[in-house]
Amino acid sequence: MGKKSKRNRNTSSGVSPGVTNQSSATPVAAPPPAQSQANVYYPSDGPSDVELLQTTSQSLQAKLNQLTELGLANDRAGFVRNFVPLDLSPGDTSAYLEDLMTNPEAEGQWRNLIAEIAAIRSGLGVDRIEGDQLTRATFFFSHPLLEKCDREVCFVCVNGEWRADG
Repeated sequence: MGKKSKRNRNTSSGVSPGVTNQSSATPVAAPPPAQSQANVYYPSDGPSDVELLQTTSQSLQAKLNQLTELGLANDRAGFVRNFVPLDLSPGDTSAYLEDLMTNPEAEGQWRNLIAEIAAIRSGLGVDRIEGDQLTRATFFFSHPLLEKCDREVCFVCVNGEWRADG
């Protein structure tokens, strides 16, 4: 599924603009084989009603990419190690991880958490980002799985390491 274009695809000749005759089209080389764990990017097919607002910080974007990959791999321990505030005690960190693994609502909590991180990583549903994005960034967004649920997630950078705040 791609973005929907608002262009009028019908012309008086019945041929869509930008479409060439198959017999005169230049053959396209096959893409190189995909590497494991490679990101998949799709070319845009034009304007869209969907606005994506991502961070301008390369280091924060890298952290969001890392957290999303850990989440998709279901690596809860790795995710927690890289997500929680640096000043959180080892006992509180362990309790948070235990909660994400054994709490009766752990699966739903985990699914929602990863969906939120993936949404702010991609910029989907992000309304605005406050902060300088060098030391602090607060994302205001619509929860990707829960209708009419506005969320706010803050990250702070301490000694070059981005972590959740609070």
